[in-house]
Amino acid sequence: MRRSGLTVGCAESLTGGQIATTLAAAPESATWFRGGVVAYAAEVKFEVLGVPPGPVITEKCARAMAVGARRVLGADVAVSVTGVGGPGEEEGQPAGTVWLAVSTPGVDRAELQHFDGDPAQVVRDAGQRALELLRDALV
Repeated sequence: MRRSGLTVGCAESLTGGQIATTLAAAPESATWFRGGVVAYAAEVKFEVLGVPPGPVITEKCARAMAVGARRVLGADVAVSVTGVGGPGEEEGQPAGTVWLAVSTPGVDRAELQHFDGDPAQVVRDAGQRALELLRDALV
């Protein structure tokens, strides 16, 4: 992060702050980490991050969350996560369905993942994948 010279933020739903916690614990994070928004409730996604009302376990939502985090936090780059931890389905999507997105000044990218395991494992895997996406966006 330091080498890129860019500031970073995050918007989290499913991961509930795990990504922000990891970023804040990194060396010299005060120089590049702008913060995170834990938008667990749909209304927070809509009202704070500017996600259009509708289903929240979608590519459209993940992209809007990342763009909204950049705006709200004043970050150059932001990563977002929304999905179903389980154990049951939500919005007709099975447990383990996760949308992730990264927004940068030049490119917005989203991807769909399906993680196995109990809710805690899905959250861990989603957080790890989000950090990988963020890293790849900065390289």
